[in-house]
Amino acid sequence: MTTTERVALTDDAAALLRRLRATHGELMFHQSGGCCDGSSPMCFAQGDFLTGDADVHLGDLTVPAEEGAGGGSGDAFTVPVWMSRNQFEVWRHTHLTIDVVAGRGAGFSLEAPDGVRFLIRSRLFTDAEAEALGVDDASRVGEAATAG
Repeated sequence: MTTTERVALTDDAAALLRRLRATHGELMFHQSGGCCDGSSPMCFAQGDFLTGDADVHLGDLTVPAEEGAGGGSGDAFTVPVWMSRNQFEVWRHTHLTIDVVAGRGAGFSLEAPDGVRFLIRSRLFTDAEAEALGVDDASRVGEAATAG
């Protein structure tokens, strides 16, 4: 059985996350949709951005181990992705893929000094994905995503 995910990442984004984790430790994303960060996914060291009732946990990205890496810092790891609840209300019917492109973004995201920035590529869920996620009941989806 295939699990429907709300978030994914590109190979380029995974490679950057491996480098950022080696420097900063465990990571997280937050997508606020606010004016200051230009609605870009912001990458933080785990715990440097506090989430609360105003946020929805969209899921955890699985960053695969680097090919040829055997153990240690080359192991697969997860990165939780959060979004402000207000933004989620607008994007709840949308699958998000985190990618990375050249160019400096605004804000405090960890990749900014590297001359690259994370961005969101989106598409609407298929009918089957929407049904599997129960997107018509946003409060249930948000509660399920934040439980555990």
